[in-house]
Amino acid sequence: MTVLHEIAAGIHVLRYPVLDVNATLVVGGEAALVVDTLSTPGQARDLLAAVRRVTPLPLVVVNTHHHFDHTFGNMVFADGGAPIWGHEEAAALIGPALRERAVLEHPDLAADLARLTPVPPTRLVRTSAELDLGDRVVRLRHYGRGHSVGDLVTLVPDADVVIAGDLVEESGPPQFDDAYPLEWPDTLAALLLDLNPQSQVVPGHGAVVGPRFVTAQHERLAALAWLIRDGDQDGAPAERVAAKAPFPHDMSMCAVKRGYVQLNMP
Repeated sequence: MTVLHEIAAGIHVLRYPVLDVNATLVVGGEAALVVDTLSTPGQARDLLAAVRRVTPLPLVVVNTHHHFDHTFGNMVFADGGAPIWGHEEAAALIGPALRERAVLEHPDLAADLARLTPVPPTRLVRTSAELDLGDRVVRLRHYGRGHSVGDLVTLVPDADVVIAGDLVEESGPPQFDDAYPLEWPDTLAALLLDLNPQSQVVPGHGAVVGPRFVTAQHERLAALAWLIRDGDQDGAPAERVAAKAPFPHDMSMCAVKRGYVQLNMP
């Protein structure tokens, strides 16, 4: 049975074993918020059943970013009438092309992915928004580009919980396939300003962490960004820069190449 674990009053996290991805439930007095909907309709139905064991309240959905493992369960919640919130850039990327990419990259899920209809958010956020759940207001913030073009963070101030999506990764190193490695450190720095020493941060993947973990990840991302800038200035090949980076080589190569492209855009 899929089970949500309560980490603060009315805030429950599901750490789903497939891709070790997190979905979060925030329960208010009149509505409940589901942050991210997993990878497939079947997974989303598991999530919805777990949610319904906690609360019968009307649901609202937020997507932290566009990647399939956080959004391809949207159709299950949309079919139940839940409005879906997301960053405007993320919404523009959720469609057939994203589904075809996911099918190619995840053959173990391909059969389920090929049959689904991607459902993008229709309640769009550019920089910030507030959702009143009744006796609990949550804030949606786009601090900047980082893991993706449209990262959206959910803050629950009364519980001191922050749902960060893949801007923060616990169970593995940051992923750079669609990332902005030169901007990610500044985005995390802005997020850190809204954390307290006791804040709980729900990452996109892995265990719940605190500000110390986020600070350490920020420092590694900042070091990578400076390596990329220095390497570009010196005309160093990406391979040489990636060898010095504080992340695994393949991921660092991706980050360096993306950083070089950004630095040399006209």
